[in-house]
Amino acid sequence: MVDHLMAEHDKRPDVKQGPTNEWVQKTSLYREFIAEREEILRHKWLESEKAGHDIGFEKALVEWVSRYRTAWRRYRHQVPDKGGSPS
Repeated sequence: MVDHLMAEHDKRPDVKQGPTNEWVQKTSLYREFIAEREEILRHKWLESEKAGHDIGFEKALVEWVSRYRTAWRRYRHQVPDKGGSPS
């Protein structure tokens, strides 16, 4: 569904394409969106393999958000340890 919406959005004549839109791809919000989408697609693939059929994006999205999103965000935004163990 999200892919479909994004494709429809890109077809609109009022949506700027190409180099003028490159700044969007450099934003932290866009990078976060792409990273989250990749995790959802990974979850979709793994769960589809277990089920023996495609579970669909929407089901994967709901499952991933309810089960993993909070921990994933917490892990993703941890400040790296700077040189050693805590004292």
